[in-house]
Amino acid sequence: MNRCTGTRMSEFAPVIVVTGTGPSVGKTVAMAAMVVGLHAQGLRVVVTKLAQAGRLSGEPGDIEPGDMQDVCRLAGEVETYESVRWPDPPAPDAAGRISDVVFPNAADLGAKLADIAGRDDVDVVLVEGAGELLARMDGEGSTIADVGSELTARGVNVGYVVVALSGHGTLNHSALTAEALRTRGLGCLGFVIGSWPQDPDPEMRSNAHDLASVTGARLLGRVPAGAGQWGPVDFQAEAGGWISI
Repeated sequence: MNRCTGTRMSEFAPVIVVTGTGPSVGKTVAMAAMVVGLHAQGLRVVVTKLAQAGRLSGEPGDIEPGDMQDVCRLAGEVETYESVRWPDPPAPDAAGRISDVVFPNAADLGAKLADIAGRDDVDVVLVEGAGELLARMDGEGSTIADVGSELTARGVNVGYVVVALSGHGTLNHSALTAEALRTRGLGCLGFVIGSWPQDPDPEMRSNAHDLASVTGARLLGRVPAGAGQWGPVDFQAEAGGWISI
């Protein structure tokens, strides 16, 4: 997926979709770490969020900072794009019904992301999915996996990075996600443990050891627990070495 700055290997920059094995696994902080690492390689990055839930206050037009702002706070200056917001925390399709918000379908999202990936000033597009790989995003039942299929059909090189928990149940959830990607013909670049404690217990260490063999994909790295609360100077000094992309 590496691509040299200023060199057009194809019509599109590669797209890396960051998804998770469940909610609150650390996708946003992992994306911020990936931005730091990609910038260190001299690559021009655009970061996108397909949907932002639960980030509207009660006042019209009063929007709280979302995940893209968190990425910028941690990783420094980077271009971001956010597709849609809604005030309620449920999954996108349910939230759309509750809030009467129209969520773009997979074809529309694929077209928008392909437009970004086709720009001459972009080397890598990072995409944070809405929920997990097969979480439904709209009334048509589209998922972030369908967005990857749409991009592939447009000739865009797409790979998925899956963020997982460190503890109990993560091997099963990770294996299921990897199998779903293989079934759809979508490439898995590897897994990231989204919150790795300073003193992991034996099960966590065992999970980290077994993750690659269970999923058939590399363990790309581990994000230290609590890294999302670090200051930008400390984060940017350390995060480039956490995830190998």
